Amino acid sequence: MNSHHPEKRLLILVGSPRRDGNSAALGAAALRGAEAAGASATLLFLDDYIQEFLPDLRRKPAPSDRYAELFLEHFLPADGALICTPIYWYGMSAQTKAFFDRSFGHYAGAGPEPERVKARMAGKRLGLAVASEETYPGAALGIVHQVQEYARYTHSDFVGYVHGVGNLRGEVEADPWQPLEAAARLGADFFTRKYSDYRIETPRARNVWESAEQPTARERP
Repeated sequence: MNSHHPEKRLLILVGSPRRDGNSAALGAAALRGAEAAGASATLLFLDDYIQEFLPDLRRKPAPSDRYAELFLEHFLPADGALICTPIYWYGMSAQTKAFFDRSFGHYAGAGPEPERVKARMAGKRLGLAVASEETYPGAALGIVHQVQEYARYTHSDFVGYVHGVGNLRGEVEADPWQPLEAAARLGADFFTRKYSDYRIETPRARNVWESAEQPTARERP
């Protein structure tokens, strides 16, 4: 049974140069899950589009690579984006960081076009898949925090992340924590997964899950 609305569009961005690497494997698993659930999903490799970093735009023109195509024609129209990156020096890959940095050239400044871009950057569902050689869970936390802060900045929902462990190409499949299955589940329920981020003034029910049985008066503390 499909859990997605067919009109929802998921963009999966792989920030590894390895086409058959572990980040790509996590992205491919998420793609399979999303398509099985009825979403319109696309997987792209960042280094097909990004060849340069963000320059000083006051002194140099924007680079002449395909970043504008990636950002304007793929990212902005998407309802959700899954970022897949290896962990390099306890952070995201340079390609992945450049994806976020280069967006500045499209939303900075005043005028109707930056305002249009900012409006379309906001309100997305975001996810993360990271691959590392280390099993140490804290290795991914810097990247998790960075994507979480991007979500906060753009009024988006960071709905989850997967951490797979492997070094050889495709070795993440042998990870006993089964990150490929977790990535497929993330892709499948990307637009339906419960998301909550409470504030002190947020009205909320006592139970988290609608299917949870309400305790009887005798069972209540």
